[in-house]
Amino acid sequence: MMHHWLQLFVEQAKATTALEWLAVILGVAEVMFALYDNIWLYPTGIAGTAVAIYLLLRVQLYADSAVNVYYLVMSIYGWVYWAKKQQQNEVKIAWSNRDEWLVSAAISLGGWAVLYVLLKYCTPSTVPVWDALVSSTAWAGMWLLARRKIENWVFLNISNLFAIPLLFYKNLAMFAALTLFLFVIAFFGFFKWIKIYNRERRGMVLQEV
Repeated sequence: MMHHWLQLFVEQAKATTALEWLAVILGVAEVMFALYDNIWLYPTGIAGTAVAIYLLLRVQLYADSAVNVYYLVMSIYGWVYWAKKQQQNEVKIAWSNRDEWLVSAAISLGGWAVLYVLLKYCTPSTVPVWDALVSSTAWAGMWLLARRKIENWVFLNISNLFAIPLLFYKNLAMFAALTLFLFVIAFFGFFKWIKIYNRERRGMVLQEV
């Protein structure tokens, strides 16, 4: 079984186009910038997302394409939001409040239902349930990332978990490998952002003293 999957990966990797490699490289750069809380995550994300939209449309992953359009919008929003706040007070990493949790849950569950119906009845998608789930949870994660909330890593990893087999199924081996890489990095990102949050909180307490 393992040999079969390895052979499938090698075959798909050999068929990987230059555009797919470009999208993968930009995706790796984006997540590394996000891990280290660097504003360059947004321009690399915008470039990589633009390429990904084209590639995903070619294999009829319509919800994934739609979520990448959303990524594009949220990356621009996040970039402007961060830059604007830097001119005033830096946007601090923080835990989500109750309202943000409710919005995230609504995006994930409501988005899943809406996307499933659209994919099922308005497109020739062969994987409407999984495609909708991957996309809706990613939407929530990107919304939280733009607001620099720690829980963004949780929602993005739920999306990554279901996206890996879906991308293999659609013969996008390099995208699947990239998503596996993002899945691993998201764990480091989650704990790193907690560490940054705690360090900033201690700094605020010391300033008050």
